[in-house]
Amino acid sequence: MRKINASQITELVEKLCIEANTVLTKDIRDSFALNIKRESSALGREILATLTENATIAREERSPICQDTGMAVVFVTMGQEVHIEGGYIEDAINQGVRQGYEKGFLRKSVVKDPLDRENTKDNTPAVVHYEIIPGQVFDITVAPKGFGSENMSQVKMLKPSQGLQGVKDFVLKTVKEAGANPCPPIIVGVGIGGTMEKSAILSKRALLRPVGTSSENAAHAALEAELLEAVNALGIGPAGLGGSTTAMDVHILTYPTHIAGLPVSVNIGCHATRHAQGSL
Repeated sequence: MRKINASQITELVEKLCIEANTVLTKDIRDSFALNIKRESSALGREILATLTENATIAREERSPICQDTGMAVVFVTMGQEVHIEGGYIEDAINQGVRQGYEKGFLRKSVVKDPLDRENTKDNTPAVVHYEIIPGQVFDITVAPKGFGSENMSQVKMLKPSQGLQGVKDFVLKTVKEAGANPCPPIIVGVGIGGTMEKSAILSKRALLRPVGTSSENAAHAALEAELLEAVNALGIGPAGLGGSTTAMDVHILTYPTHIAGLPVSVNIGCHATRHAQGSL
């Protein structure tokens, strides 16, 4: 049995909250550079260059990439042979979020009750997803989600008879309706299968895969490429001001589902799609 102290988790989450909000991942920076070269619109190229400059300033000055520093979404992958001592794991995670948002001078955007709307003033609680696997691994990914993009995300319970075409139509409809709101160029996470909530989690996890990589499933990879082309043909473009770079990538994750259902979720990530990963 491997033992991890709760204080170590707090320290790691604090660090990841600041890193995710200030350091744009290399895959996205590389995508900006690639799309500047092939973007059809002069204004679109200028916007992509500005986003690149913004990311450079944020990294060098350790300041937020965006003023909406998001609600902290935390993915925990934990081996079943790991024991947390010295405190409750979720308390440790939330304390890390609390410290990270305070020390990083990050905006605190979480309200205690969705109806009363009173701010918690420390950006907690986080939304935490756990995956228990064999062994002694302990990995955490912090993915702050701003709500310009989150509000544009959708779940649809399709009929099985709607099939693949129904999935394609729903993805394109969701992106088209989102327009400029999620701060394109976007990343489109698509979760297919499972149940309503499972498809939504799949679509959010899909955003964590590096831009420029494809599904290991050949059929899914082909669908990703087809959807990316169709999304970019919408002409929404960088910042929604027109162009050929509406999305940098489309990522699909699937899960077995019931014979009577075809759940599909589209979770849109903004141009930053912030996340940072660490291990103990």
